[in-house]
Amino acid sequence: MLPVLPLSHDWSLHDAPSSRRIEAAALSVHPPHTLIERAGLAVARLALALKPSGKHARVFAGPGNNGGDGLLAARHLATRGWSVEVILVGAMPKPGTDAAHAFEAAQQAGLSMRHGVSDAPGIPGTPEPAKHTGAAGWADIVIDALLGLGASRPPDGEFAAAIQAINASRQKGAIVLAVDLPSGLDVRTGQPLGADVVRADHTLSFLTLKAGLFTGEGRALAGRIWFDDLDTPVGEDGIASLFGPLHIERWQRAHERSATSHKGRNGDVVVLGGAPTMRGAAWLAATAALSAGAGRVYAALPDDDGKPWPARPELMHWDFDRWNAPSADWREVVAVCGCGGGSAIAPALSTVMHSATRAVLDADALNLIAADESLQAAVRKRAVQGWGTVLTPHPLEAARLLGLRSAADIQADRLDAAKQLASRFAATVVLKGSGSVVASPGRRPGINSTGSSALATAGSGDVLAGWMGGLWAQSPDIAPHELARAAVAWHGAAAQGHAGPLLATDLIEAMAALHAHSR
Repeated sequence: MLPVLPLSHDWSLHDAPSSRRIEAAALSVHPPHTLIERAGLAVARLALALKPSGKHARVFAGPGNNGGDGLLAARHLATRGWSVEVILVGAMPKPGTDAAHAFEAAQQAGLSMRHGVSDAPGIPGTPEPAKHTGAAGWADIVIDALLGLGASRPPDGEFAAAIQAINASRQKGAIVLAVDLPSGLDVRTGQPLGADVVRADHTLSFLTLKAGLFTGEGRALAGRIWFDDLDTPVGEDGIASLFGPLHIERWQRAHERSATSHKGRNGDVVVLGGAPTMRGAAWLAATAALSAGAGRVYAALPDDDGKPWPARPELMHWDFDRWNAPSADWREVVAVCGCGGGSAIAPALSTVMHSATRAVLDADALNLIAADESLQAAVRKRAVQGWGTVLTPHPLEAARLLGLRSAADIQADRLDAAKQLASRFAATVVLKGSGSVVASPGRRPGINSTGSSALATAGSGDVLAGWMGGLWAQSPDIAPHELARAAVAWHGAAAQGHAGPLLATDLIEAMAALHAHSR
């Protein structure tokens, strides 16, 4: 058993079908009840580690193997002298199953068990608790073993009541430990299945890591995530990968500055944006590109007044007329388009789409593309030309690009939305948000493991787009998918451990500090 974050390597992420296949394969090579016994012991060990001075646990156990894990954990805790209260929810386990084995083991251990969260009588043949505290009463540890991979609809009835009781216990100070994933959370999308979902402090995932733990609302609801393969190596690739700091380190190792390095070897970036009243967005993107290490960074501003940029005289101005130069000597620059540009950048954006070999498209560039079929066609054609394109939408921008009504349509399945965008535009896509998704045609999508709510500030997306452009300027041959993973992981890593909002200008400094730390 080990904590998943921070990552030491990339992980495969799974949905319910792939997890079931892997579970079935594992069951076929072990004696009966081996895996569920190992899982129950692992839950108990983690509970003991989380609360070594604890004395009272409450286990909410559903009818399946998830509930069986909880019952066996309860048995182990009881043997360590803990007072354990088991609340059974749903039907009794089917005879001959692993879950039935766990129930029989709990009975033989003399655990007190009762049905439901109300003041129902105890299970016949088991002792009554000496002091009934109620389903939402005080406990050191509350174990959520209600629902596992099979949950596909909103919890209702006694399951909803049990989830509410678990969350109420947490509010009273109990540590909530979820088995496999918080009950009520979709295993693939990371979205609540309904109004009731467990908010866990810790989640212990078995055999496979579930994609829903790392994107959507999963990151907020799962707490700290742990993994145990139950001594059963998994050979099947999942539906996505979980990536993180390793991709920063790879990029840094591949691009160490030599003693003879100079700006001409580190590429040029042009930021197209910064219309009047929105200059700050372009300034942030350009500053980020410069801090990432680009050799020269220009700002192509509509209505450019030619004045020096605040605190960054290194940034240069780009004459808008240059876009239409017959020689197109700028085709090899990295064009970062859309940062605060509004509709004023539309003519230049069209030129860039038809000529620049590398382009990062953000914010207003995406909105213009969403509203213009000719620009959409131009983006798709770039792949035919062998040119690199990265789109960096937030959920509402993504909805516009896919012709959907709202950000909620994207958030309902972020992995699928990112793959649709990548396919539609034949480009790499970074779907920003909690657990940002990187998708490219023909590639397995990735979910970023770094970052926090500290990044939910104005301008942080401009910083990401500019930083990506700065990295790309130095590495013209890097695959856009790998570029995006490095930039996104870097962006998130800079916010790790930051308390409160991280302002965009401070974010650039934090990202640059990671750059300097590697040298």
